[in-house]
Order: sequence, then C-alpha cells, then structure tokens
Amino acid sequence: MRKQLYLAIIDRLKQLTDDLGHRLVKHFDLWNLNVEFIELERAFEMPAVFIEFCNIEWKTLSGGVQQADVDVRLHVVTRYRGEAADGSPFQADALEHFDLLEKINKALFGLEGNGFKAFKRIGSATNHNHEEIIENVETYRAMVIDKLL
Repeated sequence: MRKQLYLAIIDRLKQLTDDLGHRLVKHFDLWNLNVEFIELERAFEMPAVFIEFCNIEWKTLSGGVQQADVDVRLHVVTRYRGEAADGSPFQADALEHFDLLEKINKALFGLEGNGFKAFKRIGSATNHNHEEIIENVETYRAMVIDKLL
C-alpha cells in the first residue's frame, strides 16, 4: 500500500508544469532527513519533494482486511529567492514557494488509487528559520484498505 501511495503521489505531481511545459517539481524521493545533512547528500534538483510516511495504526476488519488513516508528510524543498519584505524587489520571487505549495495541494486533493481514497491536506508547517534552502512540510491523509487474503 505504501508503494502504491508513493508512486501515485509522484505520478500526480509530475503533471504539474509551468507555462513552457517544464515540470515544476524536479526531484522526488523518500524522506531521509535530506535537508539536515544536505552537505553529505547526493545533490538533487530543486524544487524537490521528499515523501515521509508517518506511523500507521491498523484496524483489522473481517475477511483478512485491514484499514487505516495514513498520514503522509511532503517535505517541499526550494531555494531561498530573496527577502519577502514589503517593498523588496525580490518579494514576488521570494513568495513563489507558496504558489508551488498551493499547486501541489490542488493536484493532490481527492487523489484516489488502488487501495486508498480521499487524499487531502490536513496540516502545513511553514519554514521560518532558513538560509539558502526552504523546507515546508505539508501533511496529507488518506484512508487505506489493505487486503491480506
């Protein structure tokens, strides 16, 4: 189930493009504290989305079926593009990462696939302590059903 959810998220976000048809998100991977050890990590293009699965508490139903609400965190990593202060000549560029977050939410809202339904955003954590790289975290939830038999 995690594999299907992971691949469905990536597939949907690959469809986000700019006016010239270039993908808005350049890199996808599983989350592994990638930003904390960025100097030690293999370089990746930005914007990047790293997918983190939160702990899952399964409910066992009859007939070998399990069900859970699965929370997934998307770590959306972008470059710092200047100060966003009122009157700053960099303000529009500095706020572009918020536009990307909104496009991601619109693309993922209601996503359904094999074994999961009703993907929706349930939380957002805005990065207010950054230098060259901004990592915003968007949390989504999907109801999943896993058939074991």
